[in-house]
Amino acid sequence: MLTDSFNRKIDYLRLSLTDRCNLRCVYCMPKDMTSFGPREEMLSDAEILKLLSCFAQLGISKIRITGGEPLVREGIVSLVREISGIRGIQDISLSTNGLLLDKMALDLTRAGLKRVNISLDSLNAEKFNQITRYGKLETVLSAIESALSAGLAPVKLNVVVARGMNDDEIADFVKLTKKNPLHVRFIELMPMGETGFFSKEKWVSMNEILQKAQPLEEMEKEDWPRGEGPARYFRRPGARGTIGVISALSCGFCSSCNRMRLSSQGVLVPCLDAAEGTDLKALLRSGTSSRELKEAILFTVQQKPERHHMLEKAAVNSSNPRQMCQIGG
Repeated sequence: MLTDSFNRKIDYLRLSLTDRCNLRCVYCMPKDMTSFGPREEMLSDAEILKLLSCFAQLGISKIRITGGEPLVREGIVSLVREISGIRGIQDISLSTNGLLLDKMALDLTRAGLKRVNISLDSLNAEKFNQITRYGKLETVLSAIESALSAGLAPVKLNVVVARGMNDDEIADFVKLTKKNPLHVRFIELMPMGETGFFSKEKWVSMNEILQKAQPLEEMEKEDWPRGEGPARYFRRPGARGTIGVISALSCGFCSSCNRMRLSSQGVLVPCLDAAEGTDLKALLRSGTSSRELKEAILFTVQQKPERHHMLEKAAVNSSNPRQMCQIGG
């Protein structure tokens, strides 16, 4: 079993396939962002598979594929199929903005994808376009239906909440769960990247989110939808779906964190808030053996901090300079 220096079990890897995205959400990326890594610096499929084999041998059994937007990566269906064949990998999930999912959901499911998280920050078409800068709401709604039809389960909707952006829609999102097997997860705004969007005034706490979502009843953990994330789950009485809240700032979950993050350029990062990590790609391309790669992974796991420091940074209007798209969220 893989454990860190605080005796937390580490069995979950968030794998970023690309830092590129076909949207420019206001809280995530600057509108004119062009500082993406050169494509030749991204991990190749073969490099990803070699690294994941090392991770699996150490005890990582769950993989979440992220980006940027992972579905813009060419050949992703074949890559998912190859990942699903790695001994020890038991679960593969995907985080996506949904723009390309409609036509790919069934193929991804057949390749071995189990479940999906879809970003959806507004149910108003005009507002959705403003938040994402390029997105069309109807495309994402169609992708949600395709994911359900393809048998991906659970289908979770990730809603980043910001005051003045979409905090007036919380009740509308809750209504989605009444007749549909959808799991809406409200995510507190976090100070990441150089977008200039985060502020204490825009931040909406978990308690305020839950207040606006009432009436809710807290669920027993054994009834939560399948997943490895840090959300706490609730349900409106009689609803088919659930409501989750991810509260990185107001109610930290670091004590139970079970994950590491591998960037699209091969840097293994021990914490979302970490400024540095271990360059596994450089080791791979220098001919490092699998044994030495596993030693580097083990070393990085031991560098995992006891907790993040986002709250302290937010208090002084500071943030991690790494864009969310560069670390996979």
